[in-house]
Amino acid sequence: MRALRVVGLHEDGRSIVCEDTARGERFLLPADERLRAAARGDITRLGQIEIELESQMRPREIQARIRAGESVEQVANSGGIPVARVERFAYPVLLERSRTAEMAQAAHPVREDGPDVQTLGEVVAYAFGVFGQDYTNASWDSWKGEDGKWVVGLNWQTGRSDNRAHWCFAPGAHGGTVSALDENAQALMDPNAYRSLRAVDALGRPSAPVEEQPALEDVEETVVEAPVAEVPEEEPASATADGGLALPGVEEQVEAAKAAPRPAKKKKGHPAVPAWEDVLLGVRSSRG
Repeated sequence: MRALRVVGLHEDGRSIVCEDTARGERFLLPADERLRAAARGDITRLGQIEIELESQMRPREIQARIRAGESVEQVANSGGIPVARVERFAYPVLLERSRTAEMAQAAHPVREDGPDVQTLGEVVAYAFGVFGQDYTNASWDSWKGEDGKWVVGLNWQTGRSDNRAHWCFAPGAHGGTVSALDENAQALMDPNAYRSLRAVDALGRPSAPVEEQPALEDVEETVVEAPVAEVPEEEPASATADGGLALPGVEEQVEAAKAAPRPAKKKKGHPAVPAWEDVLLGVRSSRG
C-alpha cells in the first residue's frame, strides 16, 4: 500500500488532492461524509454510513425492480448507486425475462371458442404481413405485473411512431396461453377485422369504405347526357358573279337537295274530287 500526501482542496471545492511522493502522481478523493468521519477517527460513524449505503438498494430489491420491468440504468439512477453494482444482481433476472418472452411466443392465443392452434409468434408474424410491417425489426420482452402474472410486450416502429402490444402470459401445458391486454394486441391477433376495405375508382383512387356505400335500391337514377358535337367554324361568305353573296356550303346543299329522290306521297282514303271542266261539261271523270 502506497502512502499519499494531502496537497490541498481541489478547485471544485468538493475533492481533496493527494500526491504520491515517490512517483509524483496526484489523486482526487471526494470530500464526503465518510472522509470526514475517517479524518476524525469516528469508526462508529463510518459503520453507520456503510449500513445506510447498503440499505438504500439491497440485492433482493434490485432484482425485484428489474423483474418488474425496469432497466439497469433506471434502477441505478433511482437508487443513486453505480450501474456496475446493479448489473451484478440484474443479470440473472434479465435472462429470466428473455426466456419468458421466448416461451410466450410459443404459447397459444385464447379465442372465443378456446385456445388457437397456432402460436402467438405465428399469429403476430402473419399480422405483420397483412399490415405491411417488417416483423424482423420487432422486439419482445416480458416482466411481472403488480398481480404477479407475466406480461409479454412487443415493440415495433412504424415511421416515427413507436408501437407497443401487451399480452398476459400463463405458462402451462402445450406452451401455455396468452390473452390480449390492449387494442394493439387484439389487432395483431385478428388483423382482418381491423382492416377497412376500400373500393377503388377508375383512376386508382380509394373511395368510401365498402360498408359505407349505399345499396343499389338507394341510388337515384342518373341521366347521362350525350356529348355535344363540336360545330366547325363557318367560312366567311364570298361574292358571286352577279354581285350577290354566296354563303359557304349553300350551293352544295341545293344541288344535293335536287339530286335526292323525292319521297312518294301516300294515298289517302278520301274520294277523288272532279276537275272543274268535268263539272261544267257534265263529263264523268276517269281520274282517281
